[in-house]
Amino acid sequence: MLLGLSLFYVGAVLILNGLWMLGRIGEREIAVINLFTGGLTLLVSLKLALGEGADAESIKAAALSLLFSLTYLWFAFNRLSAADGRGLGWFSLFVAITAVPVAIDTLSTASTLWGWWSGLSWAAWALLWLLFFVMLVLNKPVVRFTAAMAIAQGVFTGWLPGYLLLTGAIG
Repeated sequence: MLLGLSLFYVGAVLILNGLWMLGRIGEREIAVINLFTGGLTLLVSLKLALGEGADAESIKAAALSLLFSLTYLWFAFNRLSAADGRGLGWFSLFVAITAVPVAIDTLSTASTLWGWWSGLSWAAWALLWLLFFVMLVLNKPVVRFTAAMAIAQGVFTGWLPGYLLLTGAIG
């Protein structure tokens, strides 16, 4: 259920960040969903890593989830402080590089639809984080493409699977 909860709000934040990149949401207002989702995924990660029954698998899940948490919290900080985003861009490159072997490992052991979805989602997230690096550090004109990618991934890697997990339709 914690995965459904996290994915549901990851979907929301990706969709809204995409809309922000398209100029549809204000600078300070977008920080709210990023703070909320970053805080929520941080709490979920702490429960996975430090909660009763924590084991190697739950600690690995926590470590990977914290990549999302820090991204959203850093994004909110940048919006509230008017930082230029280069630090977040370099962190995004680190995350993109990290997400590639996660995607490969997940796909190499996938035997269910959920396993394939998970592996493909990690591959998609790697691409999105790479686009953040390209946009924030290399200053390439990929804002509209990155925004569209964030919105699409928000729907298909976050909101929809999160909702389906929460309602018990899958999982």
